[in-house]
Amino acid sequence: MNLDNMKLILIAFIAVSLFSCSPKKAFGKNETHTLVFHELASTWDEGMPLGNGMVGALVWQKNGKMRFSLDRADLWDLRPMEGMDFKKWNYASVYQHWERDNYDVVIKEFDSAYSKVAAPSKIPGGALEFDIEALGKVKTVRLDIETATCVVEWENKAKLTTFVHAEKPLGWYKFENLPEHIAIELISPAYNRKNEESHTSQSRNDLDELGYDQGQIIKNDYSYTYNQKGWGDFVYQIHTSWKEEGNKLVGCWSVSSENKDWEKLPKASEVVKNELKLGYESSVKKHKDWWANYWSKSVVEIPDSLLQKQYNLEMYKFGAAARSNTPPISLQAVWTADHGKLPPWKGDFHHDLNTQLSYWPAYAGNYLELEEGFLNWMWRHRSTFKDYTKTYFGVEGLNVPGVTTLEGDPMGGWIQYSYSPTVSAWLAHHFYLHWKYSMDREFLKTRTYPWIKDVAVFLDNLTIKTDKGKRKLLLSSSPEIYNNSKKAWFSQTTNYDLALIRWTYEKAAELARELKLENEAAKWEQILSECPTLAIDPETGLMFAPGFPYDESHRHFSHQMAYHPLGLFDISKGDEQREVIENTLVALEKEGSSQWVGYSFSWMGNLYARAFEGDKAAEVLRTFSQCFCLKNSFHVNGDQCKAGHSDFIYRPFTLEGNFAFASAIQEMLLQSHSGVIRVFPAIPQDWKDCSFDKLRGYGAFVISANKENGFIQNVKIFSEKGGVVRMQNPFSGKFEIDRDYQLEGENIVIEMQEGEIVNIKSIN
Repeated sequence: MNLDNMKLILIAFIAVSLFSCSPKKAFGKNETHTLVFHELASTWDEGMPLGNGMVGALVWQKNGKMRFSLDRADLWDLRPMEGMDFKKWNYASVYQHWERDNYDVVIKEFDSAYSKVAAPSKIPGGALEFDIEALGKVKTVRLDIETATCVVEWENKAKLTTFVHAEKPLGWYKFENLPEHIAIELISPAYNRKNEESHTSQSRNDLDELGYDQGQIIKNDYSYTYNQKGWGDFVYQIHTSWKEEGNKLVGCWSVSSENKDWEKLPKASEVVKNELKLGYESSVKKHKDWWANYWSKSVVEIPDSLLQKQYNLEMYKFGAAARSNTPPISLQAVWTADHGKLPPWKGDFHHDLNTQLSYWPAYAGNYLELEEGFLNWMWRHRSTFKDYTKTYFGVEGLNVPGVTTLEGDPMGGWIQYSYSPTVSAWLAHHFYLHWKYSMDREFLKTRTYPWIKDVAVFLDNLTIKTDKGKRKLLLSSSPEIYNNSKKAWFSQTTNYDLALIRWTYEKAAELARELKLENEAAKWEQILSECPTLAIDPETGLMFAPGFPYDESHRHFSHQMAYHPLGLFDISKGDEQREVIENTLVALEKEGSSQWVGYSFSWMGNLYARAFEGDKAAEVLRTFSQCFCLKNSFHVNGDQCKAGHSDFIYRPFTLEGNFAFASAIQEMLLQSHSGVIRVFPAIPQDWKDCSFDKLRGYGAFVISANKENGFIQNVKIFSEKGGVVRMQNPFSGKFEIDRDYQLEGENIVIEMQEGEIVNIKSIN
């Protein structure tokens, strides 16, 4: 770390520690920081979630025993996908089969392997089971998200406290007031024995299809060690050790992994041994300190208790699932299914929506350091992605498979999306957001611009020109309209692909100019001028593609990417774009939500918020919370209320819907994507009292604001890097600022220095 970065971190730490509109705790009223039940969950997907981005646990009950389902983010079967022969199949040959109406062959080659073959896939770790029969009836099961601790109390005064350490690959469990000894057992996954679980949504393969020899479990008086060999050179270990003193039992567990060419790390047994020497109290203190710091990053208080609690739970899960030094958030992160089968959709990395939505709350939420794990992973596997680009698309540049393994290799699936030509462009949006929210020029120079430039080179090489001189793709798609049919390919570039292509060249030119690379900027601007405009219907707004208006309900709002999240279309850009956006939203409403899934509702919350439709945003988010989440807050895609919100009533657990919900709440409270800060831009009319502390905006400005009795009282802005801040005047009357400013129309304009704080107050 260089001295300039160290100085900025110190400035930020001092300023932000003093920076708040009013003294606040991490959570608001009515215990919105806890989940409380009166019995243990009876299924894995309703268990209490604990995690730290690398290891995780679900606390529930199975067959009368309390169960910790243990997981680790890099437990993967990484064998090559069967049938993926890029010497035979590539982008051009797929086009030829499509054009010749011989597309069934393509479906068979690309999708059947993903659907029928078990691996590659994320795999589960194992479980600890505790015989709690002697403890009697459970009184309460509590997840305290403020300290990331699960506490179970029984009516006989017995008590369990358990947590996953915030910074180490381990967890602790402490039983108190035990009436007698309780037995502990380590349970291995059913890798080489019959699975007795029934079929569940999107989990079709039994674990024994992986072909592993069952691992060995070594039992001693006060410990278990489980060693499991996976595919190739991959092995993992689970170890737990415990001590019993009187009516107390205290234990620690860990999961470790190793593979050829991976960094050598301590085995689980060594991790536990070292941690036991430090002791429970030392561990729990460091764990709680980390979470206290996490919750201090930003605070949101809104009057809707349902949405407040859901928001807190989403941000808790984000803190439990993301780190800068761990793999990205996969479909289930560190809570892989524990039901004798592979996880839903193999627990993989879906880059046609899922990974992207999962990191949305990092930006305004002021958690850029946790989002870095996603960016680091993409950067680390650039060579893999470039090899894939050259092999499958036959050109230089950078694209990313739409469905990948832990190491970035393609997994197949519906080819329109798993081999989409614009995956890397949507992923580039996250590099861009990191730059805009951090204003880290070194990151811009060494990460953001190089990634976007490589994407621009790829799209330049891949696109062809029509006889009118406009660029197009040979084949284009719009996730996931028309599913996996031949019709899902379009001969004209879809709005989804076109929005991403246009965004790539617009931002490539912008960033090249920021870096004084004028020739490169001119090149990207020239290519942008060769791209067609987006397809717009005068009644329904943004279309799927030319000639294909939005005329049916669909779960993925890919057709409107230009509006959100890309911001190519925005209400701030004038009446013409406002009308297109309004028509697009009306069309979504008109066609209804019958084919939506859970994440559609949380994404729709973002769309409404960006259109300043606060009441509609809150309504759709309430539907998400009430009907598309289980009692532990996990998003399960289908309508659990069976209330007609969607025709999908299944329950495969995935996380992107949860994190898109959190992003929507942030979007209601603060927007800055247009270059102008707007506080409380999209709150419902009845939200008379609400506030936020330390949400982050474009320009590395950290903002706090407070609204009381329907009127904004004060706004504070901290500038990490200095620069001009423009804020739409939020005050209904006069205001005062503790330094010089200018008014430009409806905007307050202030030139800020690095580390400076500005206070703006209403004058009543």
